[in-house]
Amino acid sequence: MGGDIFGKELRLISFGESHGPVVGAIVEGAPAGLPLSEEDVQRILDLRRPGQSELVSQRAERDRVEILSGVFNGFTTGAPISMIVRNEDIDSSYYEEISRFPRPGHADYVARLKYSGYNDFRGGGRFSGRLTVSMCMAGAVAMKILEKLGIEVMAYSLEIGGERAEGFTLDDARNYRYMNPVRAPDEESYLRMAAAIERARREGDSVGGIVEAIALNVPPGLGEPIFDTIEGDIAKAMFSIPAVKGVEFGSGFRAARMRGSEHNDPIRVIDGKIRYKKNDHGGAIGGITTGEPIILRVAFKPTPSIAKPQETVDLELLRNVEIKVKGRHDPCVVPRAVVVVESMLAFTIADHIMRSMRGAI
Repeated sequence: MGGDIFGKELRLISFGESHGPVVGAIVEGAPAGLPLSEEDVQRILDLRRPGQSELVSQRAERDRVEILSGVFNGFTTGAPISMIVRNEDIDSSYYEEISRFPRPGHADYVARLKYSGYNDFRGGGRFSGRLTVSMCMAGAVAMKILEKLGIEVMAYSLEIGGERAEGFTLDDARNYRYMNPVRAPDEESYLRMAAAIERARREGDSVGGIVEAIALNVPPGLGEPIFDTIEGDIAKAMFSIPAVKGVEFGSGFRAARMRGSEHNDPIRVIDGKIRYKKNDHGGAIGGITTGEPIILRVAFKPTPSIAKPQETVDLELLRNVEIKVKGRHDPCVVPRAVVVVESMLAFTIADHIMRSMRGAI
C-alpha cells in the first residue's frame, strides 16, 4: 500500500509530480454544505506560490486551481472534492543530464533504489516541494471546517538562518506575517531574516529555519490514544512536508532540562472554567487536546539545491564526482512553508474533529 493518503475521517489523496502535467488533491469525507469556491482555494495557494520575490524560487507558476468535482453551486456536495493545478513553467532538460548523479540532500538516490529506477526524477518527482500544492488545496477545505467552528490556525517564521524573532505579540504575527516575503511576525525580525537569506543567496548557499504554528479555540478531547494521538498525527503531517527535520510541542526539548515542578501546568478554575495557568504542554496531554492553544515548532533544513560544488557519485560508472546544481531554487524554503504548515495543521485538526463528531458538522 502506498503512502499517498493522509487522514481517517477526512482524507487527503495526493497525486502528481513536480514536472508532470498536474499536481492534484482529492479530499474525501468533507461534509456537504460547506461554502467553497476556487477563489477560497486560490487564496491559500497564492501564499505559497513561487516567483514573488528574490528570496524564493523564480519558477513562474500561476498555480491556478481547478475544482473538478465535489462542489456545486458554491457548496460542497459530500462527494470527493478533486482539485488540480497544472504545471506550466517546466524545464526538465537539466534533470535528464544529471540523472546519473544523485544530488546531495535530495531523495534522488533512495527513490531510485526503492522504485528500481522507474520513478520520475525530474525536479525531484514525488519528492519535490512542488507537491505541497496538494497540501494547500486540502488545507483550504479543512480551514472551511475549522472556520465554521471558530478555530483559528496560524503560522509564521520564528527563525531563519539563526535570526530569531523576539518580543512580538500574537496580534503582530496575525497581522504582519503575510505582509512580508519571509513571513516574519514583525518588521524588525523580517529585516534580519531577509538579510540572512540574501547573504546565503549571494554566496551560492542556503539557510534553514523554524516555523511556529498555533491553533486557537481547539476543543478539549481530540485525539485517539495510543497510536493516533493528536501530537502524533500532527507530527506525521508535518514530517510529510519536504525538508522538515524536527517537530516539538509546547516547551519541546526544553522540557528535558526542566524539573517536574517547573514543567507541570497548574490546573485552576478561571472564569468558571477549568483552565491551565500556563501552557508548557502545548495544548495536549496524553495525546488528547486540553482546550489550551496547540503550539508547535517545525524545523526545516537548508535547501539542498545550492550553487556550490558538492560531492556525489556517478551511478553508472561507480566513481566519485562533483556536481554543481543548476536551476531555480529557494535559498530558504521556510517562507513558502509557512502556509503549508498552516494547511496540514488545519487538516489534521479537522480530521480529528470529524472523528470525534463522527462527521456530524
